[in-house]
Amino acid sequence: MKRDRATAVPRTKPAEERRDDLMDAAARLFIAQGVEATTVDDIVAAAGVAKGTYYHYFPAKTDVVLALRDRFTAGFLSRIAGALAAAPAEPADARLTAWIRAAVATYLDNVALHDVVFHDFRHDNRRSREKDAVLEQLQAVLMAGQDAGSWRLGDARAAAIVLFEGMHGVVDDAIARAAAEHRPVDRAAIAETLAGLFLPMLGQPDPGRPHP
Repeated sequence: MKRDRATAVPRTKPAEERRDDLMDAAARLFIAQGVEATTVDDIVAAAGVAKGTYYHYFPAKTDVVLALRDRFTAGFLSRIAGALAAAPAEPADARLTAWIRAAVATYLDNVALHDVVFHDFRHDNRRSREKDAVLEQLQAVLMAGQDAGSWRLGDARAAAIVLFEGMHGVVDDAIARAAAEHRPVDRAAIAETLAGLFLPMLGQPDPGRPHP
């Protein structure tokens, strides 16, 4: 029986799907055995594609690492944006708490991939566009709170850096302690601790503006 052309299964995948397959395979291998130990041959074998297909999308192994960084960052930003959209516009404390909870949860859910693409493979400079994108999102939350008179900031970017790096440090410590004690990480407790630390750090409301 001949298959109708309109319903025939395509013989090749769309370009974006092939690229995603390669990235998914690379992510699994990087997590399992590290970036350095993983070869392009390993990636194409795991993805079930020819080596030439890999090089069509990624000129070198480092390019798939950078692509995974981009995808990680986009997912991080998207999940936090969703949490912020669901949070009430006021008070500003609620929006910052939503950022904290979403950041902690997203980091913990993807920490294995984060570690290999951001730590096993390092940038050759101190700044990265991935971190800048996250800081810009957090800085917007902080500036909105300042505009509403909820707190006073000296340097909004510096405040965003302190909060972002503080979140990372506290979560990393919680992961290490939970592993040593053979127990799961309590993400709700982490978020509560961070909110209790961060909100007082931002200072008092501006006395010249009404506080909601």
